[in-house]
Amino acid sequence: MIEDSPFVAAAPVLVPMPAARPYTYAVPAGMRVVPGSIVRVPLGPRQVAGIVWDGGVEKVDAKKLRPIEQVFDCPPIDRAMRRFVDWIAQYTLSPPGMVARMLLRAPEAFDPEPWIEGLQRTFAKPDRMTGARMRVLETAEGGLAWTRSGLAHAAGVSSTVIDGLKAQGVFETVMIPPRPVVAAPDPGYAQPSLMPDQSHAAEMLRTNVAAGAFGVTLLDGVTGSGKTEVYFEAVAAALDRGRQVLILLPEIALTHAFLERFQERFGAKPAEWHSDLPPRMRERVWRQVAEGGVRVVAGARSALFLPFRELGLIVVDEEHDPAYKQEDRVFYNARDMAVVRGHIGGFPVVLASATPSVESRVNASQGRYHRAVLSARFAEAALPDLKTIDMRRAPPARGGFLSPVLLGHMRQTLEKHEQSLLFLNRRGYAPLTLCRVCGHRFGCPVCSAWLVEHRFRGQLVCHHCGHNERRPEACPECGTLDHLVACGPGVERIAEEVVAHFPDARTIVLSSDLMGGVRRLRLELEAIAKGEADIVIGTQLVAKGHNFPDMTLVGVVDADLGLANGDPRAAERTFQLLSQVTGRAGRTGKKSLGLLQTFQPDHPVMRAIVSGDAEAFYEREIAERERAALPPFGRLAGVIVSAATRAEAEGHARSLRRAAPQASDLFVLGPAEAPLSLIGGRHRFRLLIQGERRADMQGFIRSMLAEGPKLRGSVRVQVDIDPQSFL
Repeated sequence: MIEDSPFVAAAPVLVPMPAARPYTYAVPAGMRVVPGSIVRVPLGPRQVAGIVWDGGVEKVDAKKLRPIEQVFDCPPIDRAMRRFVDWIAQYTLSPPGMVARMLLRAPEAFDPEPWIEGLQRTFAKPDRMTGARMRVLETAEGGLAWTRSGLAHAAGVSSTVIDGLKAQGVFETVMIPPRPVVAAPDPGYAQPSLMPDQSHAAEMLRTNVAAGAFGVTLLDGVTGSGKTEVYFEAVAAALDRGRQVLILLPEIALTHAFLERFQERFGAKPAEWHSDLPPRMRERVWRQVAEGGVRVVAGARSALFLPFRELGLIVVDEEHDPAYKQEDRVFYNARDMAVVRGHIGGFPVVLASATPSVESRVNASQGRYHRAVLSARFAEAALPDLKTIDMRRAPPARGGFLSPVLLGHMRQTLEKHEQSLLFLNRRGYAPLTLCRVCGHRFGCPVCSAWLVEHRFRGQLVCHHCGHNERRPEACPECGTLDHLVACGPGVERIAEEVVAHFPDARTIVLSSDLMGGVRRLRLELEAIAKGEADIVIGTQLVAKGHNFPDMTLVGVVDADLGLANGDPRAAERTFQLLSQVTGRAGRTGKKSLGLLQTFQPDHPVMRAIVSGDAEAFYEREIAERERAALPPFGRLAGVIVSAATRAEAEGHARSLRRAAPQASDLFVLGPAEAPLSLIGGRHRFRLLIQGERRADMQGFIRSMLAEGPKLRGSVRVQVDIDPQSFL
């Protein structure tokens, strides 16, 4: 057992690998470790970083133990975070080392940041005074230390002027602590003027933060109602209490506008945390979060595993968004894990959305969550008028995908010098390419998926494994030239149609796979917000809370797209996505319109969106979930078995099914081939386990895996508790 004493003989260390428990290491004489210490230990032939963990050590001959090599000069991982890692490992049935691996993603941050060489004014005077030297001395008044380049820039002189003054003893060398990655936010910097319902909701959040105890509040407000400004008041209250804050966003790399809004309110930007952050900046953010220097982080789902020193509030913006679900190695939903993190740490959590998940609405109705409602847009701006276009009665022209009704409204919008948005949740030019002569279809060689044509890049691409190839001129099956045809539309094809109808309009396509990456997308989002585009064609990126002041028309090209699969959440997701997209229109008060092209205008989802009666939709969806004992009224888990051959995958899946224990409150469906039965050359079978809400799902699956066959050959098994995808 480790104690907080200067010396111990052995310690359990959790290493970032798929081990079921910590390994025991010897602690050399004179070395001090405590639970949470980050250490360097030998693991096979390698040296890896690990975390000294809680609990006892194995009874092993001390002579066989390998010693801890180094204790990093880094704040220990606190007990709440260690409990969080253990909880996720238990809940998701993941090895705890793989969860800890997400905590140890910035290895260069384990050592302190080096101090920087700087300059400080002495009492000496220069041999002669020039205008440039005078500006430098005036800038350096007050005794503050400056970097050489910073002083030169602030004084508007070249670095040689600074070097000359230093040579004469006017400045002396001093060491400066590392600069903070962001300035400290000021809770009182620019307090907003809130509407009455905003004020009521903000007061509820401030009260919860002031109580300093765990509780979850669902901030449920229509698009454009000012939810961000409301939860900023909770952020301010947490900062006033000396606590750190984490704001989770589904697409942090694209939310430049959010960072600017935060700066307008608090006088400084939050630190960012996402996969596109440069490695050196990731290390600095990790370190300064651990030391308490960074007070607010705006991040993607992985920010949950930053080692906060004084975390006192988590906000999950767009809490309904599927991007919060991770489906790689450790399967977890960041929204749900944020609630767990708050419960373990004893602080409040805010979930914000214009279209909350069914789970959150049920939790609010059953009293587990508080609910604050914003029913009107900020400054009384009107919501867009919403209408369906029945594609059976107003079909597009031959070869086109846009109804004459939608094109007519786009023309009127252009004449008013306002913006239109066309939404289609399908990247590329076309989802399928085939030969008109022999019928050959271009499929991925290692996935059971069609190759998507990307005409801008001249490629056929698999969106599952990344395989790509040049689009040929001739059919590879029959050799016929110029008879390949694109089937169905993607955003690039819609852009082609728009340009044909409106050649003089400024058109922008927004999609995550366009050349230029995140930087280009940010620049184009800024251009749209400034009115530098007339027509925007985009995928689900455009539904992420952006504010486009001149946008007054939103057209959904294929409103039925999300309903065409067997996903139990299909209706909910379609409702959320279409509500979010149409909510981009009229946010500054201009009269606006949303048009949904559909072959099912009488579908309950379409009726709910057009009528604006979200409550009726939620009531119907919740009642259906309850009848079917689906989440949140029941529990689901997926077990995905994959292997290099179909026979291996199917055989292992069937053996697992036979090993399932008998249980009255849980039953197993399958195995069956997954809808995407082949990904990256691996054949996939799925088992779906359904049970009552209080059933011991994890115990059931542990028993099934333990009694089932051992993993052999190429077989891999992944467990997905609370699955969001059924592909």
